[in-house]
Amino acid sequence: MTEETPGAPPQAGSQWYDNEAGPLVRPYAMTGGRTKPGPTGVRFDLIALVTLDTGAPGVDDDTSLGPEHRALIELCRIETQSVAELAAGADLPVGVVRVLLGDLLELGCVTVSRPVPPAQLPDERILREVIEGLRAL
Repeated sequence: MTEETPGAPPQAGSQWYDNEAGPLVRPYAMTGGRTKPGPTGVRFDLIALVTLDTGAPGVDDDTSLGPEHRALIELCRIETQSVAELAAGADLPVGVVRVLLGDLLELGCVTVSRPVPPAQLPDERILREVIEGLRAL
């Protein structure tokens, strides 16, 4: 085992360094070992839209949030984005993004617009009948 100097960057060959990618951080380290978003157990669909709440107290507080949380806030600051877009923009696994968004939602930093479940959408047959009725006018 090689000894490293405190404060020095990880050396090639250590378990936390990849020669091509550089320093590595495992997903469970980013979420504190959690796999589900928050105690409420909210489920974030891939197409759910996430909007930054600029009036929330923790949005601009850099000390209380981790770097991954701040990256998601910065992505939402630009425009409303889906969970999938945030995962791609932050270059993080979707599972990690869901956990981090749960934290941000509980802090009131973001709001989430969930997609309409397919069972609540109007039936295609009904829509066709409405179109035919309008054409008949």
